Amino acid sequence: MSGAFPMFSEAIHPFDARGVAKRFRHAAIFGALSALQPGETMRFCNDHDPLPLLQQLQAHFGDHIGIEYVTRQPGEIVIDFRILG
Repeated sequence: MSGAFPMFSEAIHPFDARGVAKRFRHAAIFGALSALQPGETMRFCNDHDPLPLLQQLQAHFGDHIGIEYVTRQPGEIVIDFRILG
């Protein structure tokens, strides 16, 4: 497999929130998730556990989003957000 992110399948799209200004972060995350097709996953990276964001995502997307922690350590949070059909 070739490309900038060879460790990701084509159905997993990386999103590093640490590189987005805080005031734009939630809008960018919602926009990125809204652009995904069913079956695609956004792999979200952050330096803190975004519990309020998770509640907002569940309220907005309901049963159409799967949320799974990949890494949950202080300073290193990785979450897979999967769009369900």
